[in-house]
Amino acid sequence: MDSKPQGHQIGASRNLTVLDSSQQHAFIKPIKRIHEGHDVPSFLNSQAYRDIGIFVMQLNIAICPKRLPETGQIQTWQLDSAITLSEPVQKLQEMLRSIDAIIEEAPPDTGPRRFGNVSFRKWYEILESRIPEILKTHLPTSVLDFKNKSEAGVSVLDELTPYLMGAFGSAQRLDYGTGHELSFLAFLGCIWKLGGFPTTTSQDGDVERSIILGVVEPYLRVVRRLILTYTLEPAGSHGVWGLDDHSFLPYIFGSSQYCPPIVDGDPMPVEGALANSPNPGDVAKKTVVDRERQHNMYFSAVGFINDVKTGPFWEHSPILFDISGVRSGWGKINKGMIKMYNAEVLSKFPVVQHFPFGSLFRWDQDPNATEVAPSAHTVNQPHSGSSSSSGPTTARQPQGSTRAPWANPPGGTVGITAAPWAGNPGNGNNGPPATRAPWAQAQAQSGTLPDSSKIDGPTRAPWADQRGPGGR
Repeated sequence: MDSKPQGHQIGASRNLTVLDSSQQHAFIKPIKRIHEGHDVPSFLNSQAYRDIGIFVMQLNIAICPKRLPETGQIQTWQLDSAITLSEPVQKLQEMLRSIDAIIEEAPPDTGPRRFGNVSFRKWYEILESRIPEILKTHLPTSVLDFKNKSEAGVSVLDELTPYLMGAFGSAQRLDYGTGHELSFLAFLGCIWKLGGFPTTTSQDGDVERSIILGVVEPYLRVVRRLILTYTLEPAGSHGVWGLDDHSFLPYIFGSSQYCPPIVDGDPMPVEGALANSPNPGDVAKKTVVDRERQHNMYFSAVGFINDVKTGPFWEHSPILFDISGVRSGWGKINKGMIKMYNAEVLSKFPVVQHFPFGSLFRWDQDPNATEVAPSAHTVNQPHSGSSSSSGPTTARQPQGSTRAPWANPPGGTVGITAAPWAGNPGNGNNGPPATRAPWAQAQAQSGTLPDSSKIDGPTRAPWADQRGPGGR
């Protein structure tokens, strides 16, 4: 019998492609392509969608605990772990510090206001005026000097700037959300594609881990300071029935940090947990959250929720509370989070409508995209001009869409991806409403673990549940 962890995989490993630096590349200034809800299926067929997914999965498995086959020793990586950071990562950290320091130059307005603080617009203007110099100072030389054959005179900075500027919220709407977080992920993906990270010396995902711990987490800290300083509104939020008002990636990578250890080359585990890791239900315990937020991205994100919200956790964060009842462990939560990211971020018009497409994240159709019948997520998309995600609106019927395997809830649930894989931990008189999440239904009554293959369905996504970095 195969002793490897249970999980889906797609034959050969896939990492985000690094362009050949000896060949010239035609840069394109990224532009908006998603104008209405019926454009979303085209996005889900695009090369950009494929590459975003590959990059997320590549980072996700890199932060999963590893078991060394020679000694049986288990390696884990925490936010406060002492890891060696490459020069490109160090320079990106410096970039984030310089961006964070602009807050001191644009103190929040003290006048009365109902929504976000208007001083955020001043902060944004200062950043916009300095962004060319910031990028020239902090981007790796290999990126800045990449051979360019653009006939329109578009430079590498022209292509990268919209992604970085889009990563810190909207000065017009005074808001921040998962679409802005996606823009920063794409910014890092652009640097990866242009050879800005030392992938030739990468061992067992150490470059990817340095990106998560050395760049993504510091970026989230800057964003959280912006949100607190300028009281930025949630962008495209589902309100109380969203996973989080602002971020999603820390829940993916943070749950991976607690997954059961794998041997290099194994697929991501779909159940189980790292020995001595916190119980998923501990997210509702402030003392545990305050302790673990220093080490883990999932608990760090929950800790920030506690910083800005009051009241019972199940009341202000019912989806996270539902998920905390998962009995199959952090592996199950990690897989479910990836499903939810596809359904609630990448498949939703209010979130992806502002994502721009250029030469590095292309609008062109992925030749390997799988066409399937439209789902509730792709059929019920709002028209142009609507930024609300409070409910589905009627849009033209799409011709088909690329559906990620992990994003098709049983029965075709409409609207928000509730977490059906989570047993409801609070069915008493003081507990929350019934579980609404379609990927968390643990068999709480019998105490037995469900068959994950029956709950989640087959893996069909072009970039889900792959082997680890390096093709091992």
